[in-house]
Amino acid sequence: MSTPLLTDDELAAALKDLPEWTHTGNSIARTVEAPSFLAGIELVRKVAEAAEAANHHPDIDIRWRRIVFTLSTHDANGLTRRDVDLAHEIDRLAQLS
Repeated sequence: MSTPLLTDDELAAALKDLPEWTHTGNSIARTVEAPSFLAGIELVRKVAEAAEAANHHPDIDIRWRRIVFTLSTHDANGLTRRDVDLAHEIDRLAQLS
């Protein structure tokens, strides 16, 4: 059974608590500038562990110290609570790096 899509109002409310994230189409994305290449790779490793534990995996683009995380619930064809929850976890992990 698929996770229900967020309504427009639910998404707008969620994004108020995720100011670093932008909404485009069926996804939200955030760019993190790490202090070094290795710090960026370590952040990706930590996010990968969190994503694996949640069984919800972001698209990740690494360009030197810049990492772009993109979230969407593909089987629901849009954004769900799972995306919002993982975005919060990515924010928490990014703050620690």
